[in-house]
Order: sequence, then C-alpha cells, then structure tokens
Amino acid sequence: MKKTFAIVALLAATVTGVAQADDATIQQSLRKLGLQQTEIQPSPLPGMKTVLSESGVLYVTEDGKHFIQGPLYDVSGAHPVNVTNQLLQKKVDALSKEMIVYKAPKEQHVITVFTDITCGYCRKLHQEMADYNALGITVRYLAFPREGMNGQVAKEMKSIWCAADRNKAFDAAMKGDEISPIDCKINLDQHYQLGILFGIQGTPAMLLENGMMIPGYQGPQELKQLLDKQKAVANQ
Repeated sequence: MKKTFAIVALLAATVTGVAQADDATIQQSLRKLGLQQTEIQPSPLPGMKTVLSESGVLYVTEDGKHFIQGPLYDVSGAHPVNVTNQLLQKKVDALSKEMIVYKAPKEQHVITVFTDITCGYCRKLHQEMADYNALGITVRYLAFPREGMNGQVAKEMKSIWCAADRNKAFDAAMKGDEISPIDCKINLDQHYQLGILFGIQGTPAMLLENGMMIPGYQGPQELKQLLDKQKAVANQ
C-alpha cells in the first residue's frame, strides 16, 4: 500500500512539474510580445492554456509557440455559449461591492454596464434609468474611462467612486456637474482591466447575466425584449 501511495505522489509531483514548466514556457513566449501581467489557467481546449493578459484573453499552446485571441464558444448544446465570458464572470462577481447599483423595485434582470462619464450614450442611458428600473432591469456600473487610467476622466471617476454617496455623485456627474476631487484606496484599474479582458473598445458596454456582451446603447424597451428572449432561451 505504501508503495502505491508513493507512486501516486510521484505521478502528482511529475504532473505539477510539467504544468509549471508549461506555464514558464508560455510566460517566456508572452514576454516576447510585451505582455508582462499574465494569469495562466487551464483551458477547455486540449493542449492549450487560457491566459488573462493586459491585452485580453488568449488561448496559448502548452509549448508557447502559438496563440489565438478572442472569445471561445461552446456550440455543443442547443445554443452557443461564450466560454470566455463565463470564465470572467468570477472576476465580475468579485467586484460586486464596488459597483454603483440602481436596483429595480421588481427585479427581473441584472445588467453590468462598463461606463465613462464623458460618453454621450452613457449619459443617455443614465437619463433613462427610471425606465430601465420600471421594466425590472437592475443596472450595475463599473468604470471604464476610454482614455485609459492615466487620464483626467479616470481621476474624476475615482472621485465619484470614493464619494460617501456614490449614486448621488454619479447622478451629478452624468448631468455634467463639476466633480469635487476625492481620494481613497479603491482601485478602478481592476474595473478597467476587466473591461479589457472582455474586449471592450467603447462605452456603454452591457454585460448580461449569461455572459453575453452588448456593445453600445440599447433603449429600455429594446433591452427588455432582448433580456426576456435570452432568459427564455436559457430556460429551455
């Protein structure tokens, strides 16, 4: 019996060593592309690893010689499933306490919106918040300053997120009011980097509960119809 345990332990150590070697090879290859901040995870694709990077989600061969970028879909079921976005859902959930939330009184759907306070359509969406909420749509905001995290917009958005009443500060900013500088320990770079992983290039970007990403503005009625349809498909 002891011999059997020894063999199992040896095999486990060997597998772990191979995985670490694969990861090191992949990281070395990615550094050639200028990618320094990477998180390597298992992949549903045989012989490949999933890599979360500052340039988005990559699928890299275990020898580090080839990679592909973009969403991975599972089409084995009745409807295509965006596997990449489902993987990122855990990172969305981890930021739930940092979201600015406008909850529907009779909630039927929840969307997470990556927003920029200088974006015209983001402001249009927010002006119609009462209509979204009335239709049972709860809206949760994450910050995605389009000019990046080193610009003035990022500083202003951090002031909003640092305010004692975030919703009040956000409402005022979306009306064009001046933003009072406030500093705190919150790191909106996590919001922004998550947006990059989702492949967001503009705002607003709406993330649905099933992992579907909708780029651009959707009116309240239009969005409600889409959400109802998606829920019906999920319940089939």
